[in-house]
Amino acid sequence: MGLTAGPVPPRVDAEVKAGLLRLIGYATARGWPAARAGRLLGVQPERVRRWRHRARSGRLGDHARGGGAVHTILPEERAAILALYDVWGEVDKSHRKLAHRGSRENLVHVSESTVLRVLADEHLILPGKPAREPRQRADWPDWVAWKPNSIWIYDFTHFTACDRVAVAVMDVVSRKWLTTLVSVEETSLQVEVAFLDALHVAGLEHLIDLDTLDAVRAGRIGLSDLDDQTPVMLAVSDNGPQMRSMSTRQFMAAFAIGQQFGRPSTPTDQAWIESLFGHVKGEWPHLEAIRDPAQLITDLQQVQTEYNTVRLHASLGYVTPDDEHYGRADAIRGARRLGLQQARQQRIDYRRSKKVQQQ
Repeated sequence: MGLTAGPVPPRVDAEVKAGLLRLIGYATARGWPAARAGRLLGVQPERVRRWRHRARSGRLGDHARGGGAVHTILPEERAAILALYDVWGEVDKSHRKLAHRGSRENLVHVSESTVLRVLADEHLILPGKPAREPRQRADWPDWVAWKPNSIWIYDFTHFTACDRVAVAVMDVVSRKWLTTLVSVEETSLQVEVAFLDALHVAGLEHLIDLDTLDAVRAGRIGLSDLDDQTPVMLAVSDNGPQMRSMSTRQFMAAFAIGQQFGRPSTPTDQAWIESLFGHVKGEWPHLEAIRDPAQLITDLQQVQTEYNTVRLHASLGYVTPDDEHYGRADAIRGARRLGLQQARQQRIDYRRSKKVQQQ
């Protein structure tokens, strides 16, 4: 009958039902209770009684399933959806928009999923949004040297529980987290204050030229006059308005800091600072639950110290950003390679000497 061990499935063919009834009848004819025979075959007594009643009237097979849902769309509505596709498909490019377009034009009132299902039944595909022309990531300028304090990157991140935003400045080469400024705003003023603090932290106070900055903002020196000088540092950021603002541009130019912006909608161009925020919020999740601004500032300072001096950075070969920034990283990585070689040789020598002793 095509059955396996265990209870009989909820739905079986009439032939299977008749076979089970014959087995139960054979067992009861030899003194077995019908309920016991049914349980042994995996059929509940109620199902056996129901099958016997239906078998007497010749209706052992299941009834055919009922018709479709009463709220199924009408043929004229299906035709209206197809007409809507022909007229507006190239414009709206979305089944959701087409559904609302049908109501707006008073053509058909159906759900978004209904439009999608009708189009799929007809093998119609909406054009969708056109692919954007790929843009190549900008190379580093020729004057940039791959060493600490040559390329800095900065960005903002939000701490919503505290209703504060923090701007961080980071060295791309060494991954050293230089400074953080917590504020209620994210403007060019926060960028300037953060960079001034980062320059002090990095020992680059000689780049701070407030007289030139005042002259640029007063109009005595034009930005074109500063374009001829070779920058001494590159500042990388996204295309936020505070990064693109004239105030930030004047500040960077006065301090001989070049600017490079990532591609729009491409956060991987700022992967270093995005990684910093991801690790900080992922490894110190309590920061996002802090509601006191003063406590947030204190904890961020502690996390910054641990990040720079304790946490080993995988992309640096498992040294700290401070090790890389201050030139200790090569010696540490070299010492580990030497230690691995020596440890391997010691294991080999040990086992060889044990083998000689056993002989």
